[in-house]
Amino acid sequence: MHVAPPGGTAVQDHVALAEIELCGELIIAASAAQERLSLESIDEVLRVAEERQTGADHRP
Repeated sequence: MHVAPPGGTAVQDHVALAEIELCGELIIAASAAQERLSLESIDEVLRVAEERQTGADHRP
């Protein structure tokens, strides 16, 4: 068994933290919904359209 050494050797994985935040937002939206979320609703919660727009803005 490998145990992390004491003394604050925490490493932050910013991508993993962003994914965890999005999962939390999706869970909150799903629990507040009366029925299953539509694909459009899921895309809205996950800000898919914003990512597509941002990606299009950065293309050469």
